[in-house]
Amino acid sequence: MWACVLEINSWRRRRRDAPLAGYQELCRELAAAGPGTFGELDTTGARSVLRRFSDAWFAAAKRRAAGEVSARFPRRRRRLVPVRWYHGTFTIEGRRVRIPAAKRMPPLRVRLARDLPYAVEQVRSITLLCDGGRLFLDVTAEVPIATYPPGEEPDPHRVAGVDLGIIHPFAVAGGDGEGLLVSGRAIRAEHRMHLADTKARRRAVARRAPKPGEKGSRRWRQYRRRARAVQGRHRRRVRQAQHEAAETVIGWAQQRRVGVLHVGDPRGVLDIPAGRRHNLRLRQWQIGRLLQVLTDKATLIHSIHRITR
Repeated sequence: MWACVLEINSWRRRRRDAPLAGYQELCRELAAAGPGTFGELDTTGARSVLRRFSDAWFAAAKRRAAGEVSARFPRRRRRLVPVRWYHGTFTIEGRRVRIPAAKRMPPLRVRLARDLPYAVEQVRSITLLCDGGRLFLDVTAEVPIATYPPGEEPDPHRVAGVDLGIIHPFAVAGGDGEGLLVSGRAIRAEHRMHLADTKARRRAVARRAPKPGEKGSRRWRQYRRRARAVQGRHRRRVRQAQHEAAETVIGWAQQRRVGVLHVGDPRGVLDIPAGRRHNLRLRQWQIGRLLQVLTDKATLIHSIHRITR
């Protein structure tokens, strides 16, 4: 479906017509195509792909309008695209998930490797995706916000400052002279070891690398599958460490009844050229993800009234 939308827009560019980028326009084209056009993919899953394409297109348009000339519109074909189903279209029974398919097609049944950490009635949507050569089911659930007894809720007059760092992801300073430093050396070690492992693997298979346009041998494809699996495991480890670091910060603020967090936003340093090695460290910093994770954790436990940057 993603490739079909790209092909339609390429035809429209040749005719000098406006591209199809709006979600409503793409859904009208999908309805005009009729059922069964995209094999076993049902309408709900197809619309999720169209929503993802529309969001990517308008995000690139917004960045270009802001003066970022390096932003590119989605014009690259993808082999696998995440597909999402919302509440009421799927069924969860223990570790088995029943996902609808196209009309007159049997439903897709997925068996999970472990039980869901949420109750079935809390699950709002599921997303089927492939990461590192493995199939994953991403679950979005509605989690209740924490409540506090009278006199123990966060005080909006208590303020703490949070500074983001490369070596240590979070450094917090409270109003009473107390502070918290969350160590990030494990994350840096993971990045460093993963980089060394990747370089060693590439040197070992450099002679077997296929030329441009060649399919490659079975050993080469096996190496590529293993490389994707290792890359996916590395991303999951770093993401988990970031969540644990943000949870430590919010737990510290919750114990001290902090109501406002002033978080520094040092994104401007990313545009400063500092050499090849330091530029790599800045790229691995993931400032936006740290800010988003911190905001999500604060919203979940309802311990922070406001986060300012």
